[in-house]
Amino acid sequence: MHETIPRETFSFLKRLQKNNNREWFTENKKEFKEIENEVKQFYNQLSEHLNKHDKIDKVKVFRIYRDVRFSKDKTPYKTHLGGSFNRVKPELRGGYYLHIAPNDESFIATGFWEPNKDDLMRIRKEIEMDATEIRKIITEKSFKNVWGELVGDELKTAPRGFDKEHVAIDLIKKKQFIFTKKFTDKEVNSSDFMTKVDDSFKAIRPFFNYMSEVLTTDLNGVSLLE
Repeated sequence: MHETIPRETFSFLKRLQKNNNREWFTENKKEFKEIENEVKQFYNQLSEHLNKHDKIDKVKVFRIYRDVRFSKDKTPYKTHLGGSFNRVKPELRGGYYLHIAPNDESFIATGFWEPNKDDLMRIRKEIEMDATEIRKIITEKSFKNVWGELVGDELKTAPRGFDKEHVAIDLIKKKQFIFTKKFTDKEVNSSDFMTKVDDSFKAIRPFFNYMSEVLTTDLNGVSLLE
């Protein structure tokens, strides 16, 4: 198993950026498949690390091929590699993502990308009732040192049924609850990159514990799980 991202990954992706066409890719597909195989091994190894302190039921490394059917950009290939790690549901909510891209554009992300309508309403109702706990978690110094600020799309005003003057309207307006952390090419190529990623994901746990409890109980705190 591979504990590091192969150094050839960035050089290949940089060349792909300059030659994003099927002819070039076909000529260099053998090299890509070798890199892809090693990268997949890295993701699988990272999943094993995550499973020492979390419960991951699925690892997915996304295909290099772009879906161009509804896009103005018709270049056929992505110029990055990405993969996600799903936690065991319904008890554990949230997920992890690792994005590998050259020119210091690699990053990890975690949180809630597209909460469904019911989950989003449940989160908003919890925050409306009492935002003390979530604020304490996301403003805690050691947490912010790793993850910085909460990001994600949000509404311009209060959601329907919520007071736009509510003290926690900044959180209630959120449509996504995401944290991201960037890495340089040098950091990605370092021998301790996997450890840094794993430690960062481990640091998100208080936020995940809070969200998982909210999304598996009703507003009275009664479990929704059978």
